[in-house]
Amino acid sequence: EAFAPAAEPKVRFDSGVEAGTAIGVDFDPLLAKVVAHGHTRTEAAARLARALERLHLGGVDTNRDFLVATLRHEAFLAGDTTTDFIERHAPRRTLEPDDDEMARATRTAAMWIQGRNRKRALVLGHIQGGWRNARLPNERVRLSVGGLETTVSYQVRRDGTFLVDDALEVRVHRWAEDCIDLEVDGVRTTHAVTEAGSRLHVQTQRGTVEVNVLPRFELPEVQVPEGGLVAPMPCRVIEVRVAVGDRVTAGQTLLVVEAMKMEHHLKAPHDGTVAEVLAELDEQVANGVTLMVLDEDAPEGHEDD
Repeated sequence: EAFAPAAEPKVRFDSGVEAGTAIGVDFDPLLAKVVAHGHTRTEAAARLARALERLHLGGVDTNRDFLVATLRHEAFLAGDTTTDFIERHAPRRTLEPDDDEMARATRTAAMWIQGRNRKRALVLGHIQGGWRNARLPNERVRLSVGGLETTVSYQVRRDGTFLVDDALEVRVHRWAEDCIDLEVDGVRTTHAVTEAGSRLHVQTQRGTVEVNVLPRFELPEVQVPEGGLVAPMPCRVIEVRVAVGDRVTAGQTLLVVEAMKMEHHLKAPHDGTVAEVLAELDEQVANGVTLMVLDEDAPEGHEDD
């Protein structure tokens, strides 16, 4: 989903992949060979670790974070790299952002999303963000990193700056599909950003953080029991043709409902026995409501002894 090496002096990336390349299991899943030069082991290791950290990478599990931790380990820098190095020192395997890094990543993601929304606006897209003829509540973006959910709020000011989380002044100097250049309380940084469905891969100082964009509003979940027969649309139950305990066959009409001035026959999807009848005659029901539950017959040869 994301693969973009950063330009680093005295560092060479040898790679045959790019963003969108499918990494299979038929061959060695090597993404790149990275070579760094330095006057000393410490200098070369630091340069190599920095190049790996700045590599914009997302959408596939790799050993990048493990390599960075190894290159920065004092035992590795001292040359103590015997075959039991990993067992003895156990370098961290993945990037674990601290609270400040998570805040920077989610704040960057929220500002990038704001820019994307303005860029793709179908109505009045030419008007500077923040123009209002009335006072409105802050915009909110729901995000999660590593399963931890957070909400970033921001208010667009008339001068084009943003007040983020009611505390930080943010100015976006440049927005693009693949990056954002922003200034937070006087500190200016540029971050590579890649959008992949509901995920954003946001580049930070120590690597790439995957930020999940959550729905703005929680959608109600309809719990349908196994074997449940549900209303295909808002409708009124006008006929119930079976009762609990009745044996039914696939294709048999179980209920008749009325919607849009038409009658709809709801039929059994398989052979079985009526376990529950939840619908009542003349009841008005919403779309997706469970009306009846069937216990499916076991396949031949699988009946309990």
